[in-house]
Amino acid sequence: MSSFLPQSVRDELAAAQKSARRRRATRVVHVGDEAYPILEMTEDGFSVDSADAPRLRGLIDIYDGARHLYQALIVASEQQGDLMRYEFKRNTAAATSAPLDFETLGDRPVALLTQR
Repeated sequence: MSSFLPQSVRDELAAAQKSARRRRATRVVHVGDEAYPILEMTEDGFSVDSADAPRLRGLIDIYDGARHLYQALIVASEQQGDLMRYEFKRNTAAATSAPLDFETLGDRPVALLTQR
């Protein structure tokens, strides 16, 4: 069907699809002070718009809105059309609290009650 459409209409359709994909993107990759929307994400890596992002490499952070999800080490994998694909060398889930360096007891007191 698309072969019957004029090239200008096909270009407009591709631009509209690209814009819709960017609006749906909730996850963002942060590299230093720069941020780029993640258009596709799998357990092995992610893809960003190749026109937006430079060739990323090294340590990055992935956010979903304001929530820090992962800190990862990446390498550029391949370009697939207008998407640049990156693979994880290491992908670590971000912790919401500092790790404890001691064991906590399960039966420890929760509060201290005083007598009157």
